[in-house]
Amino acid sequence: MKVQSTIDRALEGIRDGATLMVGGFGLVGIPEKLILGLRDKGVRELTVISNNCGVDDCGLGILLQNRQIRKMVSSYVGENKEFERQFLSGELEVELLPQGTLAERIRAGGAGIPAFYTPAAVGTPLAEGREVRSFGGREYLLETALVADFALVKAWRGDRMGNLVYNKTSRNFNPMMATAAKVTIAEVEELLEPGELDPAFIHTPGVYVQRIVRCDNYEKRIERRTVRA
Repeated sequence: MKVQSTIDRALEGIRDGATLMVGGFGLVGIPEKLILGLRDKGVRELTVISNNCGVDDCGLGILLQNRQIRKMVSSYVGENKEFERQFLSGELEVELLPQGTLAERIRAGGAGIPAFYTPAAVGTPLAEGREVRSFGGREYLLETALVADFALVKAWRGDRMGNLVYNKTSRNFNPMMATAAKVTIAEVEELLEPGELDPAFIHTPGVYVQRIVRCDNYEKRIERRTVRA
């Protein structure tokens, strides 16, 4: 039975030291209810793979404030002052990657491709001490795939079989993460019966999803609000 009645049941089995992929782009498409459930669950020493780490009081920033994250594998972290403080003080291990490299390492993990070469980061400090090869007269850096124990993803709509449809920007990172973990847990705003989703527009097939939980009362946060003086 994929449908879970509570967040706590959906998160069952996540323990200290787990590696998690957490979907979303900025504050869009983040599995915010599952993140709150992790806070309440109190698991620690987590390795989290996510494009960013939320902001100080929202998203993954909540777990960071609560000292539940040991290591972040990310691309962009510029909106989180606590992230900066923990990193500079040596409290948080960080692996920063070009955004395209992060996306492709996750996609490769889901596709069963153990490694690939990319021109991104060649000639930068990120390439120091690592394998670089030349193809067609251009140098490429070897990158290995990323996989996780659990993937936490957020979808707009899902059905009881685990098929998912994402809304606009939330398609960044969520679909590829859903393929790259041993257990994928999806929170959805609408839970439908099998056959109610148009099969031509399903973004993540249910074969990749082990657990699904319907949530509500979402807050549409703006990461950085700019208004006229």
